[in-house]
Order: sequence, then structure tokens, then C-alpha cells
Amino acid sequence: MADLFDSDSPSGGTDTPVSAPRPLADRLRPKALGEVIGQEQVLGPEAPLGVMLASGSLSSLVFWGPPGVGKTTIARLLADETKLHFVQISAIFTGVPDLRKVFEAAKIRRQNGQGTLLFVDEIHRFNKAQQDGFLPYMEDGTILLVGATTENPSFELNAAVLSRAQVLVLERLSLGDLERLAQRSEKELNRNLPLDGAAREALLEMADGDGRALLNLIEQIAAWKVEGKLDTDALSKRLMKRAAKYDKGGEEHYNLISALHKSVRGSDPDAALYWFARMLTGGEDPRFLARRITRMAVEDIGLADPQAQAVCLQSWETYERLGSPEGELALAQALVYLALAPKSNGVYVGYKKAMASARKTGSEPPPKHILNAPTRLMEEQGYGTGYQYDHDAEDGFSGQDYFPESMKRPVLYAPVERGFERELKRRLDYFAKLRVKRNG
Repeated sequence: MADLFDSDSPSGGTDTPVSAPRPLADRLRPKALGEVIGQEQVLGPEAPLGVMLASGSLSSLVFWGPPGVGKTTIARLLADETKLHFVQISAIFTGVPDLRKVFEAAKIRRQNGQGTLLFVDEIHRFNKAQQDGFLPYMEDGTILLVGATTENPSFELNAAVLSRAQVLVLERLSLGDLERLAQRSEKELNRNLPLDGAAREALLEMADGDGRALLNLIEQIAAWKVEGKLDTDALSKRLMKRAAKYDKGGEEHYNLISALHKSVRGSDPDAALYWFARMLTGGEDPRFLARRITRMAVEDIGLADPQAQAVCLQSWETYERLGSPEGELALAQALVYLALAPKSNGVYVGYKKAMASARKTGSEPPPKHILNAPTRLMEEQGYGTGYQYDHDAEDGFSGQDYFPESMKRPVLYAPVERGFERELKRRLDYFAKLRVKRNG
């Protein structure tokens, strides 16, 4: 069974017939690490893999990056460089019995003097127990594990696996990297792509940083029988744009909502609209966005513009009445309003301080002078004694202390000198002076 996953079988199953046509991506697979396009931050002489190979000491690795950036190719070439037997499995199709056979085969190789580089594609698909199963074979040197994942390893992989492997981040290919790949394809095909300059650039953008996707598109174009060069419109009619990378339940979801929130906080309406559109085109639920936009109003604007929260709630209600796609415009209007509103997290910070203080002094009773005394016993205990009715005081302010008697008066809310909070700060300063005056 282990032979099904062995590198001697290129397809991962039965041997491919000699006469079968090979896909362009397979024909252009690099034969050495120096031929890999992109990923200099990992493969360069002073980069992690470059240093490991130069020192002759390769550790277990986890490649984290988007699809089509060379994770499998680099793993295969690492096995060649280190003279390790390359075995590839996919977590999607591999069960516990299959893993046992892979490990047994690796043990036999080790006894015969050859190590095994086990490449696990989609390693995050293995559950905790399956991931734990790798540990003893990693520790005794039976295998050198190289995992590949498109998901954040800190969320998806066990801490025990991560502690025994180095995580290397592979980046999406730049337009320059994709152009080099296109040129390499044209050399392999022995002809230029029938595209004008603008169409060629549009093709690279369609690939969205995915080298394998680009090669698939080039292979389609190479099969067309066309005269002259196609422009962007002609190319768009013949090819469908690749769907943007977005996982509503994964890391990309959190990355984009973070970008949206920070753009609003940074008072950049253009960036806010861009990330808002990115999330919508990725299939995000507008109601989730409406909820997050309202949160931005109370967290980052607060009382600097009390109207901001109402604008968000009104836009949310408008969306519910109009539905998609018209309702999204109301959310966009609220987003722009928030981006241009004065910013303050004064209440947010004050609330967090109050929560921390409440946890620390949670058993302290209120001072007796602000307690009601509905019974004689409570009166005898001093409940309500000494309370000053603020409406009867000069300026409508008594200046009494309302914190627990054993607690030093803290400063929790500190308004900023922006927007409406400028007026609130003026009021706070006024009351602070009166408090000092009343308390002598």
C-alpha cells in the first residue's frame, strides 16, 4: 500500500503510459532548487533553506502558503538535494492504516541506510491524533517531515508538531515571477502567446499569484487557433477570471476584516471601501459586515461622534429592507462616514479599565451614604446617612465620592480633544475642579 504514495509513481497511482501527453506544469517542473521561480525569502543563500542545505542539516518543515507557489516542487527537490527517498501523501486521501504502512516502509529504508522525506500535502486536514502519530517517527529520525498547508499553522497544527518543525512562509508569486514563468512556458512550447501587451498583463493578473493556475491558462491559450494577437476584451471573453482567494471561515476572513477595521480606524475611506468590496466579492455575508461596522462605531469613534452608531444602525436596517445588491450601498455609506468621523477609544479604554478594577475589587460594598434605607434597621446601620442630593447642591453638583470607601478614586474615562468628546472633556474638567472645591 505504501508504494501507492511513493515517488517512483508520478501520478501517485498506476504508472503513466509513456505516450500520454504531459501537462505543461509537469513539463516545466524545476529540476533543481536554483530553477524555482520566486520564494527568495526561503531559498536564498542567507534564507532558512539555503542555510540548512549549506550546513548539511535539514530539519522537519512546514510550508505555509497559497496554492500554486511551489510547495510540492520544493519538497521534492529537497529530497534530491539531501539524497532522501521522497514519499508524497495527501491528508485528504490517507487514513491511519495507510500511514502505518508508510512508516513501516520508512523504517525498512532506514535500516538499509537510506532516510525518507515524507511530504504531507494539506497536513492541516489530519486530526490531532493523526498529527500526534508523526511525532515518534520524527524524533527517532525515521522520517523527515515536510508538511504543506494553505491554513495558518498556529491555528491548524498541534503545538507538538510545530515545536519539532520550522514553519516557512511561501508567498504568492509576483507579476514579475509570473512573467518569468510565462516566458519559460513560451520557450517550452516553442512559440509566443498570441496576446498583445495589455492582454498579457491581464493574463498574469488572472492567475492571482498562482503559478499552477497561470500554466493551466497558458496551456488553454496555446491550444487556440487564432490569427494575430488577442486584446484584453477578446481574452476575457475566452477565459473566465479566476475566483479571488477567500475563505469565510479561515485566516483570509480574519485578515481582510482586520484590514477593513484598521482602514476605518486610520481614516482612509478609499482603503475601507476596497477591503469592503474584497470581502463582498469573496462571498462574505453583508450582515456580518454590518455587525462589524457597527462595532467599529462604538470601539473607535464612540462619543467623539455619537451620531456614528445611529448611522450604522440605520444603514443596517436599510440593508435588511432593500436586500442585496442595493442594500450594500447603505453599508458602504456608513463605512465612509466612520472613516471620516473623529476617532476616540476613550470609552472603550475606560470600559476595559473598569472591568479590570471590578474584578480586582469585586467584593467591596458601595459607600453607605449612597445606599437606600427602606427599613429602620438599615437606617440604624447608617444606610443613606450623609447623602447629598445633587439637585439641591450649588451648580447641581455635590462632589461626593461614589466609589467603595476602601478604594482610591481611579480615572477610567479620558476623553480626547476631538469631535464631540472635546465638549465632554471640558465638562469633565469642570466637574473635577468643582469636586476639589467641594471637598476642600
